[in-house]
Amino acid sequence: MENSFKNIIDQSKSILILLPTKPYFDQVAGGLSIYLSLRETKDVQIYAPAPMTVEFNRLIGVNRIVQELGNKNLVIRFVDYKANDIERVSYDIEDGQFRLSVIPKQSITPPSKDQVDLSYSGVTVDMVILVGGTNESHFPVISSKELGGANLVHIGTRDISLSSHKSYISFSRPASSVSEVVAGLIKEIGISINEDTATNILMGIEDASGNFTNTAVTAETFAVVAELMRAGGRRTSAQPIPQRESFPPGAIPGMQYRMQTPPQTYQPVQRTTQQAGSGQTQVHDQPDEKIVEVEPEAKKENTPSDWLSAPKIYKGDSIS
Repeated sequence: MENSFKNIIDQSKSILILLPTKPYFDQVAGGLSIYLSLRETKDVQIYAPAPMTVEFNRLIGVNRIVQELGNKNLVIRFVDYKANDIERVSYDIEDGQFRLSVIPKQSITPPSKDQVDLSYSGVTVDMVILVGGTNESHFPVISSKELGGANLVHIGTRDISLSSHKSYISFSRPASSVSEVVAGLIKEIGISINEDTATNILMGIEDASGNFTNTAVTAETFAVVAELMRAGGRRTSAQPIPQRESFPPGAIPGMQYRMQTPPQTYQPVQRTTQQAGSGQTQVHDQPDEKIVEVEPEAKKENTPSDWLSAPKIYKGDSIS
């Protein structure tokens, strides 16, 4: 129980979630689900080496993924302002609050508010969660000295290979997706999965499993999906809805297709006679200029003469 995911989370105050280089949709969905589940109780941030592409925009909380690590030191920088124009910098404490003063040289305008840029540098965390990936090259940032004292935890569908001097705890197991593994770990912590987290996990499972067609899908997968949908998770996989026009005639039960016969046209012929020189009569066919459209006649059925008479009496031989 010492290395259970719940105990490790409980013992950590600050947590860093790392996504691999060129992450899959499922890995981003799983990482964001952990972030959304822990942000209310822990100091947590989620990091990716490169900006998120358009395909990840439908995930909830994707705007929280940062490309710069830092939560330790506050850095104040003046954008487009010459450092030589500053005479000195001083600070004092007023009513228990820190005050920083930037004094420019004589006749020099001080930096404007729009030129002040605030950022952080350095990182101090107790725990680093590696989501997905198969080796250390997928997480180059873990070689940073600032992360040297943090506990490493890996979550995935297969184990990761790190250098010999790095110890880590693996919660990886075979599953349809990283998101399915994440769902089980969040349940282990005892945190209720809200609608946003459930939706992210559902999207991750659907994407990684090919809409549940992958051979890695098991009964456990569908049990997890059922719990997520009960929690308010929404299935948002983009599957085109077939339109009626895309089906061949007769493919949809109850639909009737009528073949329309195009109108027929004919040209009446006038027959004229002309006396030939040899005394023989020649007949010439001349088309009439008037063209008449004729609608196709309905098919006549041979109806018995007594069918329209009423009332009808059906007779049959008695069977003894």
